[in-house]
Amino acid sequence: MKRIALALVIASLAAAPALAQSCSSKAVGKDGKPLAGAAKTSFIKKCCETSAMGKDGKPLAGAAKTSFMKKCESGG
Repeated sequence: MKRIALALVIASLAAAPALAQSCSSKAVGKDGKPLAGAAKTSFIKKCCETSAMGKDGKPLAGAAKTSFMKKCESGG
């Protein structure tokens, strides 16, 4: 079980930069202008939560999700 959790953490860290980049590039308002401030923060958090999936297509949970969210929201 520990090996599976470790594999999920490693996989999420490898995928996080690409997903974070796409989330921040998707943060555009209805008028076509980039979001800023609280709206951007909220959008990126929601985007990261919905994209927190493991390689097997199941949602991440626990430490793997926490690690993924931190990496995704920081954009790094």
